[in-house]
Amino acid sequence: MIALGEIDKALFLALNGMHNSFFDPIMQFASNKYVWIPLYALLIWLIIKTFKKKSIIILLSIVLIIAFSDQFSVIIKNIVLRLRPCHNKMLLEQIHINGNCGGYFGFVSSHAANTFALALFLSFLLRRKYNYFPHLIFAWAIFVSYSRIYNGVHYPLDIIGGAFLGLLISFSIYTIVKSYIYTK
Repeated sequence: MIALGEIDKALFLALNGMHNSFFDPIMQFASNKYVWIPLYALLIWLIIKTFKKKSIIILLSIVLIIAFSDQFSVIIKNIVLRLRPCHNKMLLEQIHINGNCGGYFGFVSSHAANTFALALFLSFLLRRKYNYFPHLIFAWAIFVSYSRIYNGVHYPLDIIGGAFLGLLISFSIYTIVKSYIYTK
């Protein structure tokens, strides 16, 4: 387990060390959940356009997915108690902190959990009509998640753990609601 932690730290330092003044504002932008409101509005429009009356159950499912992935990630953070890199005093001199550090603990990343949960659920729903959609939405989830490493607030394993949590929750809820969505 120690070796995995050292690999995680080394990978974090390598990825976080690839910062520059051009990407700093872009990565702060990517981590800000409020700047994505236009994207969320577009996604809601696509869902309503595609699924009509059934979009109510889909939108309620998305609310559940985000609530579960967000809250479970916080529960895990409070159980694991792994310091974020930006709160680790032994790393402060080595890392680039780009913006606000956030809460004290980082495993698992809520940003990764939420974005990957949304990406998988919407990919299941919209891939039939928009075959390119999964590529775009997962690129977005990866971009947002990588910004958390770039900004110095999460280790790679925080991101991987959050992504796995989000995918698991999304898959579970999709499995429950898919029969309703695809019935005539």
